[in-house]
Amino acid sequence: CFTRLPLTLHRPGTPVPVRPPPLRLARRSPPGSPCHPPSAADGRPGPGHEDFRPRIVPYYRDPNKPYKKVLRTRYIQTELGFHERLFVAVLTSKATLNTLAVAVNKTVAHHFPRLLYFTGLRSTKVPHGMVLVAHGDERPIWLMYETMHYIHQHFGSDYDWFYVMQDDTYAQAEQVKALVTHLSINQDVYLGRAEEFIGGDEQARYCHGGFGYLISRSLLLKLHPHLDSCRNEILSVRPDEWLGRCIIDFLGITCVSQLQGQHYHTYELAKNTEPEKEEEEEFQAALAVHPVSDVTLMYRLHKHFSRIQLDRAYQEIQDLQMQIRNLTSLTPAGEAGLTWPVGINAPFLPKSRFEVISWDYFTEQHLFSCPDGSPKCELSGASKADVSEIIESALEQLNSRYQPLLRFSKRQLLNGYRRFDPTRGMEYTLDLLLEAVTQKGHSHVLAKRVSLVRPLSKVEIIPMPYVTEATRVQLVLPLTVQDLDFVANFLDMFAMNTLDTHDNALLTLLFIYHPYDAQRVSQVDVFAGVKAMVGELEKRYAEVKIPWISVKTEVPSQVKLMDIVSKKHPVDTLFFLASVWTEINMEFLNRCRMNTISNWQVFFPVHFQEFNPALVYRGEQAASSSTDFLRDGHFDRHSFAEACFYNSDYMTARTKLAADILDRDEVLESMEVFDVFLHYSGLHLFRAVEPGLVQKYALRSCNPRLSEELYHRCVLSNLEGLASRSHLAMALFEQEQANST
Repeated sequence: CFTRLPLTLHRPGTPVPVRPPPLRLARRSPPGSPCHPPSAADGRPGPGHEDFRPRIVPYYRDPNKPYKKVLRTRYIQTELGFHERLFVAVLTSKATLNTLAVAVNKTVAHHFPRLLYFTGLRSTKVPHGMVLVAHGDERPIWLMYETMHYIHQHFGSDYDWFYVMQDDTYAQAEQVKALVTHLSINQDVYLGRAEEFIGGDEQARYCHGGFGYLISRSLLLKLHPHLDSCRNEILSVRPDEWLGRCIIDFLGITCVSQLQGQHYHTYELAKNTEPEKEEEEEFQAALAVHPVSDVTLMYRLHKHFSRIQLDRAYQEIQDLQMQIRNLTSLTPAGEAGLTWPVGINAPFLPKSRFEVISWDYFTEQHLFSCPDGSPKCELSGASKADVSEIIESALEQLNSRYQPLLRFSKRQLLNGYRRFDPTRGMEYTLDLLLEAVTQKGHSHVLAKRVSLVRPLSKVEIIPMPYVTEATRVQLVLPLTVQDLDFVANFLDMFAMNTLDTHDNALLTLLFIYHPYDAQRVSQVDVFAGVKAMVGELEKRYAEVKIPWISVKTEVPSQVKLMDIVSKKHPVDTLFFLASVWTEINMEFLNRCRMNTISNWQVFFPVHFQEFNPALVYRGEQAASSSTDFLRDGHFDRHSFAEACFYNSDYMTARTKLAADILDRDEVLESMEVFDVFLHYSGLHLFRAVEPGLVQKYALRSCNPRLSEELYHRCVLSNLEGLASRSHLAMALFEQEQANST
């Protein structure tokens, strides 16, 4: 079968370098296989297969035409014309939109990469989480015609397969996806439950719409020019018959129930069917079940088939484990190389003491490795649920192994240890005090140590929306009186790295006046020097304007300040909330653009903080080599001052916050922008170390008027930013030496 091949290890949606000339790759099946295309007399592929032949597109430049820069695509996937695998269309109606269509959306929609709902009349309200396309007419034939036209127009060039189903159909999503992976994409496929036309040709078949049907991209492209003729010439009551007749009359292709060794299994439900009691092989293997009369039956079918798939998965795991055990004796390590659990990666082996993974100790009430660094904290939330689940699982495994001879019940968790191994998952060791009861009723208390592993599940590649590097970045710089000594360096770096390079970035200054300084601003302006520097920059760069906003407050809350700036900029503005110690450069601004996605993700970089040079170098010259970069500083994980986000996302989260606090503005003094997005938005919060964001050492002034948490975080940042342990130890040693003499 002809299948497009990705280049190297390419993740869809991830930018990778693309170099001309573009190369189109293909893979061909061996001759004689059912997927091998028909050949011409000279042995070359026949007509219609040119798109699947490897070819290099040469670069040619016409000397008579002016040179124009070639715009290359960002992704190899785009340049080579790769398509997504499967698009699903669900036909619904106004009567069943809020019932059966919602049930389809909750059961199988999240298994398909793209699913849309199509209906006739426009509904006043669309259920949450559903994408609905309303054509404005509920006539069945018209709805089918408009749906096929819409699919071709909007998705015809993006997907290889199109699956059409009704909202009274239950489809096994994983089975449908597995089906299309075994079919060749270069053939005209019309696959479903084949039905005869009433009074028509016995050889002609159409695909029954109630059981869903599969259409290939090549068939859709050939069918689209004839849709108008089919609408005017073919008379039918059922839309699936109309579509089947259109495909047969104009393309000569009939519906089939099996193709290339793959079968499209279906099952027709009878009235008052009990899915849990159905044991027919035809029902167990069905890809689609129809008709589903009510919502409850849809959920029961989903539960039943999910259980079947789960049992198959467990059976497959057991078979694979047995094969691994049988083959272990043939390996060089022999049976000693068999790791537990069978089939799971072996534990990580540290090569030095710095790579040893520590174990966290816990009981049923407390955790002794707390996130805030305290020695003991109460076990709650997800950690408590995790501990309860593993204890329950341990008892279940023990009882399944020793029953009916023994039955165990938990008395107490004596000791608990857990650690996260990045090569295999979360590991647990439990010391349990158990009561064992025999078949005769005799009981005995014993201690048992068990080991458990919660292995890492299948890694999924999450597609990310497309982001352009040409997005304008709006820098926001809050300034207080304590920051005046560092403003000059900030403006110099901003001018050198953005204005001189013509980077698409703007700057807005936020002058934070203390009430006392605000009263004397007409006599003495504490920010007069900064305003003079801004004026000099605007004279040097005539096309640049650097506005400023003046604010009077005793407590410079980050959220309150951002509220003022947000109202003065458009909703599509990309903000970079900076600090006066930040050294702006183009490398970081590009990462700010790429890592911030509207209505999807916000970016909170962890800047690199240089240590105090007085403690690190002690009068010596600072090291200039890049090898000492990480030695002379650290990534300040306590600071959330820098952030990249879109104004629309901030406004949405801020609206939810306002509804929660009910005009209690004092709550804002205990929050930062990070807290707003964390608690009041459903966006991804991307927090990562950023080596391109470097800050010189400076002792921050921590405002005691802010919340205790923010003040404590600021103090920790100052303390950890002094120097490394070795530098501090050397400074103490030299001080003791000086005192002793």
